[in-house]
Amino acid sequence: MKRIAILLIIIISYSCNDLNLSPLSEGSSENWYSTPEEIEMAVTELFNIDYWDAELTRISSGNAGYSLEWTDRFTDDWTARTTTSAVDGGTLTSQTNFVNWTWNNAYKCIAAANRILLNLDKASSNITEGKLNEFAANAKFARAGQYSKLIFHYGDVPYYTNLLTIEEAFSLGQTSKETILDSIYADYDYAIKYLPEVYGSNEYQFATKGAALAMKARIALYTGDYRTAMETAKLCIDLEIYSLHPNYRELFLSSTKNSAETIFGNPRSTELGVMIPKGGRSKEPLSRLAGGFANGGPSWDLLCAYLCTDGLPVDESPLFDPHKPFRNRDPRCTASIVEFGTEWLGYIYQPHPDSLTTLKTSTGEYVSNADNRAILMYSSFNGLVWKKKIDQDWLDLETDPDNIVIRYADVLLMYAEAKIELGDIDQSVLDAINKVRARAYGVHFAETNLYPAITTTNQAELRKFLRIERRMEFAFEGRRYSDLIRWRLAEKALTKNRYGLLDPDDLRENLVNTGGWFFPETPEIDEDGLPDFTSMYDKGLIKLLAVLSFDASKQYLWPIPSSEIEINKNLTQNPGY
Repeated sequence: MKRIAILLIIIISYSCNDLNLSPLSEGSSENWYSTPEEIEMAVTELFNIDYWDAELTRISSGNAGYSLEWTDRFTDDWTARTTTSAVDGGTLTSQTNFVNWTWNNAYKCIAAANRILLNLDKASSNITEGKLNEFAANAKFARAGQYSKLIFHYGDVPYYTNLLTIEEAFSLGQTSKETILDSIYADYDYAIKYLPEVYGSNEYQFATKGAALAMKARIALYTGDYRTAMETAKLCIDLEIYSLHPNYRELFLSSTKNSAETIFGNPRSTELGVMIPKGGRSKEPLSRLAGGFANGGPSWDLLCAYLCTDGLPVDESPLFDPHKPFRNRDPRCTASIVEFGTEWLGYIYQPHPDSLTTLKTSTGEYVSNADNRAILMYSSFNGLVWKKKIDQDWLDLETDPDNIVIRYADVLLMYAEAKIELGDIDQSVLDAINKVRARAYGVHFAETNLYPAITTTNQAELRKFLRIERRMEFAFEGRRYSDLIRWRLAEKALTKNRYGLLDPDDLRENLVNTGGWFFPETPEIDEDGLPDFTSMYDKGLIKLLAVLSFDASKQYLWPIPSSEIEINKNLTQNPGY
């Protein structure tokens, strides 16, 4: 039996979900929730993958939801040719699609959770008290998760735990995020008390005690409640149920199911119609030769953020060679970004402008190199393509890797960060960070001679190391945006320019022929781990792709959707929108 809180997701339609007049209104049923089976079906719907930051999800109905896991595309980890998102382009409004999608889905889940909690008494004669408490705990876990998302993105929002009439839904005002946070804690505490550590082999796999602890620690950290974050993360660690997956690269692939590192997540299943489908956004990060668009991919900023194998940033390490940028780097660099000259999805990936042909590894033949902009102008504009999470399954079928919402590495780093911010620095802080780093190197954290272990106890230095560690560890997992927002670094990281390769002829003349490929020089890295490419640009050696814009006066919160403001005079729009 697996030890993790992985959820069997079945997309269910039933009578009590037919009414959907507003995200803040809900329908009820007189003849539902009377049996354990009906309650179980209702609880299953709370863990619909679309409610939990799902990525590229297509359910059996054929609908595709916008992905919050793809909030990396809002950040300095992402490059999409010359385009920007509504966040890093500074065009965020109350009508932006993901602003509305996030709000709507959160309140749909909250309404469904409230409905369950208020109807459990109907089945009290047909079910044990323990099982009723467990169902209630799952509902409160789901409700707490959605309210956590809402207060982080929107601030003060409507809060309710009852069943609303249409009139009530259209007149409900906002509750302060601080008050809602207290209620979130209460819901998580109930879930921690009544959820099992593991489920039986014949039971539906819903949330667990560890999942509630981990998610409570996350919202506590995100709201600056470091004491609660530290204490709750420690309780999760002390369960001794979870462990780091031995291979970082393999953790995210469809071949890895129910890893002991996954504390809470949604499984995908091609049989049940929950998968990453062929076509559309699934092709966006793939290389051109592999049949993709090579549009959305890793930024140069991210590439330069990975430390060298001596634990130093690229501008301090003697091991870094700007002409061979993948050499001597933290292993997560080449596990996340395709290294030049290596096999990738059936071809040798090489964006060098003189590599007009490349090897097709399955046949041994050389073919036209569509991953070179000298051959195909829409190949990667900065030469980089994603490797993390992607494997041959993306080409062969509608792939179904687990959607990991929170994993053990995050709990370890949350614990370390909270203690750093509290000034409570001891060996457990160093151990937590070093366990995550050592896993990337494939060694035990006690083998400090085999990886660049962190040894400092200086708070400022540890804060910097922790933030770099999170960036290396969670690239392409949707954590970077939340980190930039809560660290108040978005106004710095998302107002920089985004750069890429010169056009092929200029690239050969100005860079290749002078021995300057790939980077003509090493960028400087500032105190926040952010690179500066200005010198290269001023010399005409790289190309400006996009100018980023983040309005710090308003964008640390998203706007309340205009559709809600228009129908409810008691809602106040966030400042600046």
